[in-house]
Amino acid sequence: MIKDLDDSLKELFEVELERMLSDSIAVVFDPPDDNFRPPSGRTVDCFLYDVRENSELRSNEWLIERQSNGAYQRKPPLVRVDCSYLITAWLGDIGSEHQLLGQVLKVLLRYPTLPNSVLHGSLVGQQPPLPTTAIQPARLQSLGEFWQALGGKPKASLNYTVTIGIEPFEPLEGTLVTNTQIQLRQGLQE
Repeated sequence: MIKDLDDSLKELFEVELERMLSDSIAVVFDPPDDNFRPPSGRTVDCFLYDVRENSELRSNEWLIERQSNGAYQRKPPLVRVDCSYLITAWLGDIGSEHQLLGQVLKVLLRYPTLPNSVLHGSLVGQQPPLPTTAIQPARLQSLGEFWQALGGKPKASLNYTVTIGIEPFEPLEGTLVTNTQIQLRQGLQE
């Protein structure tokens, strides 16, 4: 499911940024450390740095889906997980990078949920839609320490979090009881 999220974000950025800039953009998911080498002139790097359960969205209610043949499926609630990315732009000069990062920010703010048209694999059809948060405080304790740990120089970046649903268990199947039969008898039996 994380690969599906990466593929969905890649499609969102490629489609939206190409339309805005009339030029192709490379979207990668590599750590922005001192070994990072952008693959092309315009690169957006979406580094997944944190994955954790969103306990505010935790639910204990099972979903029961009835089927036309009298059977049913009981599905445990999805576990809602926040996936946080640090997004950086790479072009070679600060002015161009800031301009590209501004365009990325416009795309992120345009979509409070990931649009269905870009969803891949296990994310297709998830309900509720996948909420996002952009430019909220990062889950990093210190951005300076983060860059130092990567061995790279600090760089302008955006924090972006997408909440996805994960099914950790298989649904349970069964048959619905649709008829009840009650038998009444008169009198006492000896």
